[in-house]
Amino acid sequence: MPAFDINILIALVIAVLILSQSVKIVREYERVVIFRLGRFSGVKGPGLFLIIPIIDKVMLIDLRVVTIDVQKQVVITRDNVSVDVDAVIYYRVVDPERAVIAVENYRLATSLLAQTTLRDVLGQIDLDDLLSKREDLNKRLQEILDRHTDPWGIKVTAVTLRDVSLPESMMRAIAKQAEAEREKRSRIILADGEFQASKTMVDAAKLYGEAPVAIKLRELQTLAEIAREKNLIVVTTTGGNLGDVANVAGLTQAYKER
Repeated sequence: MPAFDINILIALVIAVLILSQSVKIVREYERVVIFRLGRFSGVKGPGLFLIIPIIDKVMLIDLRVVTIDVQKQVVITRDNVSVDVDAVIYYRVVDPERAVIAVENYRLATSLLAQTTLRDVLGQIDLDDLLSKREDLNKRLQEILDRHTDPWGIKVTAVTLRDVSLPESMMRAIAKQAEAEREKRSRIILADGEFQASKTMVDAAKLYGEAPVAIKLRELQTLAEIAREKNLIVVTTTGGNLGDVANVAGLTQAYKER
């Protein structure tokens, strides 16, 4: 009888162990790829399911978005400028079966593919485009990576160029270029101002030519403005009423004495 009880106990223990190995629970964002005797059997999850111990082998796949920090890559642009560029890749598994069967290590494969694609794409553009068209480059990189990883059951959701490090000499050259560009715009603005002023003066001269009295009034106004500055005034004239000039000079002297 005691021997029988021990056998039952052993059987129960073995049954519990087998059952514990048979019952699997995966979270909502996880899936399990099952291989039965080496052959693909199916994808299970989320929730609770059973497998056959020893016969079934499982691989757990996370379906959440994964971030890859692509280490800095030395890139030589089309105009022969060497820059250090790093990026961030966002992807997720959309087909667990292909992610396990089609590629040995989808994480490593995606990371290496991102590095090589980054160098290839950025090596085909000029430095100015690299600095000014990041959004377009992000979309282009994302499309290329997504196309290459689609057979692996991977969806690349976004690519972001995080940093572009330029050599010190190139940074100085860019600073000089920016300064020259600002100087150019400044000179253009000044020249345009001079042009507009000259047009206004020509229009004013035409009006004064049509109304001689207006130019005389303008002359008297100018003399009065000079007088307010308390300066010694010497007026010469080749025409017009000299009495008017004398009157202005008298007013100026009186203003100075006051």
